[in-house]
Amino acid sequence: MSEHADPNGTSSRELVSFAIGDQDFCMDIMLVREIRGWTNVTMLPHAPSYILGVINLRGAVVPIVDLASRLGLPPLEPTSRHVIIIAVLGDQTVGFLVSAVSDILGAQPSEIQPPPRIASDPTAGFIEGVIASDERMLRILNLASVLPRIQMPETA
Repeated sequence: MSEHADPNGTSSRELVSFAIGDQDFCMDIMLVREIRGWTNVTMLPHAPSYILGVINLRGAVVPIVDLASRLGLPPLEPTSRHVIIIAVLGDQTVGFLVSAVSDILGAQPSEIQPPPRIASDPTAGFIEGVIASDERMLRILNLASVLPRIQMPETA
């Protein structure tokens, strides 16, 4: 997690905020490798419905996840206006298709509220916290929960 001490001695998190349709989310900036425009993917047979396929990212095969579909929202129809957030979680690199990247923001621990406990909601574990303001409500994604272990085929 990206944490920085402010002059008062408290640490804040730096987050990248983005939209999926009209919904606002964010993720820790330290997990983001790059942000790039939409590019066509190579589909993989028998992949989960939220895996759009793979792209070649400077010689590495990177799976692309339709984050809307993974979170139970209507799937995105990718266009040149959509964005792929390339994130690294442990030894896994993955791209997340989103509608748009909004900004980078800092959040104090006191601004982050725990997500409401909704036992019947299978995506509840995908959210690690909520930042509420007058303008919008940002949900902080727990990428470890959102991202299942994706096994890429071995190359000879």
